[in-house]
Amino acid sequence: MCLIIAAWNAHRDYPLIVAANRDEHFARPTAAAHWWPDAPHLLAGRDLVARGTWLGITCDGRFAALTNYRDPHLRRDDAPSRGLLVRECLESTVSVGETLEGIAARSPGYAPFNLLAADAHGLGIHESASGTTRMLEPGIHALSNHLLGTPWPKLRQAKTRFETALQAPEREDAFLRLLRDDTPAPDEELPETGVGVEWERLLSPVFVRAPGYGTRSSTLLRMRADATVDFIEWSWDAAGEPVGEVRERFALA
Repeated sequence: MCLIIAAWNAHRDYPLIVAANRDEHFARPTAAAHWWPDAPHLLAGRDLVARGTWLGITCDGRFAALTNYRDPHLRRDDAPSRGLLVRECLESTVSVGETLEGIAARSPGYAPFNLLAADAHGLGIHESASGTTRMLEPGIHALSNHLLGTPWPKLRQAKTRFETALQAPEREDAFLRLLRDDTPAPDEELPETGVGVEWERLLSPVFVRAPGYGTRSSTLLRMRADATVDFIEWSWDAAGEPVGEVRERFALA
């Protein structure tokens, strides 16, 4: 994932709402969200190269999602896939806090990442670049390719629009509009992450379109207080046009 907005116990009828975009190279083979044959309790898209995922949820309501931390100086081509850490979170049988602490002990062996995870008792994050692991308070949390809450223009904009959408969370159109926003940031507000100003411009919108790279999918996950989950994934081609949609509604086990 390259953008995640999560509302944790911020609405009385929805303990968890997540709106997220996955940015990736279009040449990388990917399977749309599905219940995995080798892990039937797990609903997620799948990276068909390393067999991990970027975002998923289980039938008992365990959630996890990951973003890369953008710094080309910290890139590691020899490291294990970070997407396998999402699966590890989803399949763990201990608390989210314990799971993240266990991953934190091994995270220096991976390229830098941020890992969000939730269960019935809490939402937590591990930021490998800062080495911190913590549980989060109820509220709206915004994450992109830096530390949680770093005020990049895309995050400020997406969080504001998410807050508006949260006023009528049963409607998906407002969430989809915020995830499809391809407005670039002004040059004077661009972050400096070491990729050069041209790529900073291309990566600055919520919905990314760049040569060979961009927003591949958008996800809206809504967990209701009545223990039902709505999961919607929209897939996009290199021109930003829709090429698929997955909808799942299920009762928590």
